[in-house]
Amino acid sequence: MSQINAKLIVSDFDGTLITSDQRVLPEVRSAISQYIADGGIFAVCTGRMLASILPQVRSLGLEGLVVACQGTVIADIKSGEFIRCGGMSAAEAAEICRALEELGAPINAYSGDDLFTNIPEDNKYLRLYEKITGIVGKHPQMPISQYIGSGNEKWQKVASLCRPADRQGLLEYLSQKFAGRFDVTCSADVLVEVSPLGDDKGNALKFLANHYGIAMENTVAIGDNLNDRSMVVAAGTGVAVGNAVEGLKDAADFISLSNDEGAVAQVIKKFGYING
Repeated sequence: MSQINAKLIVSDFDGTLITSDQRVLPEVRSAISQYIADGGIFAVCTGRMLASILPQVRSLGLEGLVVACQGTVIADIKSGEFIRCGGMSAAEAAEICRALEELGAPINAYSGDDLFTNIPEDNKYLRLYEKITGIVGKHPQMPISQYIGSGNEKWQKVASLCRPADRQGLLEYLSQKFAGRFDVTCSADVLVEVSPLGDDKGNALKFLANHYGIAMENTVAIGDNLNDRSMVVAAGTGVAVGNAVEGLKDAADFISLSNDEGAVAQVIKKFGYING
């Protein structure tokens, strides 16, 4: 048995742990399994809904906790039970949706295991998103802001599935409009997401470290996009994969191989073990 160095390694999922064609490389799967067998703790922290990520982490043989919805949700992998479930009020989520509706922007709104969208059912981008996540969107028969505002559910996030060319402008607009009130970030070239302020991946990493009794300096966080920045900065060692956006690479301590080259396996071997 090799001696563990970093005791907790936390990885983003899409664009980081899995390849561009949605696979877990054999060397990545093997490295994760060996690291766990040697006494390390490996966890996934993703922007995906809990219902989307649970089958994925279970297929990897992971146990313990998983983080979903940018850090808003933390759950037990085996039971699926919430350890923590934050969110925005219906009034807050409806306000965000109204801002997007005024722009004519596509909307996805997330509450628990449900995805609500105003994107037409036959839209090819929505279909691709549903195929990747395994979640089928529901279509309220009214503006989403109105639907959300009429209830009292808790909402984990609101996102706009946009064209890559529109992402930066939408990110800047929403960041300015909701500055100091909500967290506005991106998890992909086609997604701008708004979630509760403070319920981010960085604080989720701190929660995991405290839960497992591990000092933050003994943690590693790996990501590829702007929504990973808070945990990459918070970790003892922050890693940006080779395919990461520049805004994350600038904050990282180390830039690894790309997701398609087995980045997570490289990081586990380099930082997970003494003299790795």
